[in-house]
Amino acid sequence: MLNLLLLLVGFIPLIYGANVLVDSASSLAKKLNVPNMVIGLTIVAFGTSAPELTINIIASLKGESDIALGNIIGSNIFNVAGIAGLAAIIYPIAIKPKTAWIEIPLGFLAALVVILTAGDIFLNGDKVSVINRTDGILFLLFFCIFLAYIINYTLSTPNEDEAPVKQRSVWLSIILIIAGLALLILGGKIVVMFAVKFAQQIGLSERIIALTIVAIGTSLPELAIFLIGARKKSIDIAMGNIVGSSIFNIFFILGISAIINPVYVQEKSYFDMFVNLFISILLFVFVFTGKGRVIDKKEGIIFVTLYVGYIFALLKMA
Repeated sequence: MLNLLLLLVGFIPLIYGANVLVDSASSLAKKLNVPNMVIGLTIVAFGTSAPELTINIIASLKGESDIALGNIIGSNIFNVAGIAGLAAIIYPIAIKPKTAWIEIPLGFLAALVVILTAGDIFLNGDKVSVINRTDGILFLLFFCIFLAYIINYTLSTPNEDEAPVKQRSVWLSIILIIAGLALLILGGKIVVMFAVKFAQQIGLSERIIALTIVAIGTSLPELAIFLIGARKKSIDIAMGNIVGSSIFNIFFILGISAIINPVYVQEKSYFDMFVNLFISILLFVFVFTGKGRVIDKKEGIIFVTLYVGYIFALLKMA
């Protein structure tokens, strides 16, 4: 229980550090006369995925492939089936056209590409499957295309969804940026260290711990955005952030992870990747069926039921 407690405690500096980093970097950028839309496009957008990025960099440096891959796939599954599903039960989610026609298909593409790059055993007849550095570079190229789309869209709609920026002095912002980075690194090291220890202690694989506890913990910023969106009845914006985060997780974070250290894929991980692909397809189907581009209560229940069933399947396979 001590290892589990310390694992959960690690999320406190991780999440808090990400918030401090985003607020302080945004404030510094504002002082340097950087436009709000650029701040929202870069600092704020990257900040919500800072926990996943930190965990994956640390896990990759230590050669913990199960944590690096499990964190990304688990976060994506939880984002859509868990967070969006629960939100749709509470309040129907209207999907913006750009999310429906661009980002959701790109999310499906990301889920498909990660399966193809990890399919060495089936596609090439290799003895092991690995997402290597070449695959990582490919992911980053896909990410550049996605980033170009986001930049083009943001420039064409400059007044939409501007990021609120806190006012701080330059020196205070710099000090807090350093503090935020330190907290991120500290929290990331604690989570990775005690995730491994906890898995070893209770006899579960690092893959399952990464897919569940670690993935849910690193997705707390996305959950917070959804709760804020629900309160302000702007949950459609939050849905765009969820789908964008899923694309970011695979193309950027997993790409960086593979470049740092090739990510070895165990056979059981194909189940997780196909669940992620299935949920991406289901999201696309739900958006383009029924009453307009809306995910309603019934579809939200389906998503949450699938997520609960997936967790039970993981534990049964352990």
